Amino acid sequence: MRGLKQKFTEWRGSRKANRAALPPGVSTKDLLRETFEGVGARPSRLIITLIGTVLGIASLVATIGFAQTASGQIAQQFDALAATRVTVEPGSTKAANGKERATASLPWDAVDRVSDLAGVEHAALLAKPKTAPKVAAVQVQDPSAPQTASPSVFAASPELLETVDGKISTGRFFDRGHDERGDRVVVLGKGAAEALGVNRVTGQPAVFIDDRAYTVIGILDSVGTRSPLLDAVIVPLNTARAQLDVAAAENLDMRIAVGAGPVVAHQAPIALNPNSPDGFKVKAPSNSNALQEGVQADVNVLFLAIGIVALIGGGIGIANVTLLSVAERRGEIGLRRALGARTRDIAAQFMLESLTTGVLGGLMGVVVGLFALIGVCIAQQWTPIIAFWAAPVGVLVGALVGLAAGTYPALKAARIEPVDALRD
Repeated sequence: MRGLKQKFTEWRGSRKANRAALPPGVSTKDLLRETFEGVGARPSRLIITLIGTVLGIASLVATIGFAQTASGQIAQQFDALAATRVTVEPGSTKAANGKERATASLPWDAVDRVSDLAGVEHAALLAKPKTAPKVAAVQVQDPSAPQTASPSVFAASPELLETVDGKISTGRFFDRGHDERGDRVVVLGKGAAEALGVNRVTGQPAVFIDDRAYTVIGILDSVGTRSPLLDAVIVPLNTARAQLDVAAAENLDMRIAVGAGPVVAHQAPIALNPNSPDGFKVKAPSNSNALQEGVQADVNVLFLAIGIVALIGGGIGIANVTLLSVAERRGEIGLRRALGARTRDIAAQFMLESLTTGVLGGLMGVVVGLFALIGVCIAQQWTPIIAFWAAPVGVLVGALVGLAAGTYPALKAARIEPVDALRD
């Protein structure tokens, strides 16, 4: 019994001695050297492998840049139109019979009352007749002619053109003198002019509103806001009050300085009716930050979908190439295992190769994405905007894709037995 115990002790000592004689594993320096040699051994295969990752990272970087740039550009347009417009309308409540009843009325001198408010650049009063008048290009109607819808009629103060940022294609817009005298003059929107067959004003053409002749002095070509005016006949406000049964103004349009919306929205009802400012309904610009966030979110959804699809393809490409590399290097793996490399050393080598490929793809993708963003911005004459963290995040995502793609091939390589590999 004592002899068996002595032999067991001698066997354990010889086993420890033999294990100590074996290399302790692969050093970090050798592991990194082998990783870079493995990655760069086949440049053509590396380039093909990187394409998917590069496209994915480029899409992600471009997503961030395009979303921020587009939201900035659209916000500028928003500031140029909607953010510079405030409208005031009479409020309404439901009466006992279920009909809407106005809680206040806009005074006829509303333009003068709000013109001195801070931030108000232009203001105009708009109204419509109680009953839609009949508009025609000729006074005598042909009973056999097909019936066509008459253009709508708007009554407006002379400041309307500047307030809605309109442009006249021919002729002019009526002025304060026309309005004060109650002249029978009109300005046609381009759609109404086409419907009535009027294309110039040099011969002082006339249109007939309820069989009364009105001289056409101008044709409205475009408006920044109030697009229905392009299909309407516009009459001076005092002329419409006297001849077209206009009893009350419908709304007051104001063109304001950017950022003055909250102040004007608060002060305008007080200027119009100090005793009952709550009787008006005010439409002021919304927060431009909310618009930017909404645009950025919408653009992000589109480009992120493209980027994710490309990244999935890139990850699959890295995994396939790494698996192929494991199959081709079975003999090398077996030899390394026989010389003392541990399973974790083999797994670490292939994981590092995949990680390096992912980082390279991330770096190249960031560069491609930035160049794409700059190219589009130059072509569109935009100011490129991108977050400072976009480039580091792109590289990090590439590294994570490479790491995830290399996990399974690395585990498969680590499970290869030296004897089987050397026999193959």
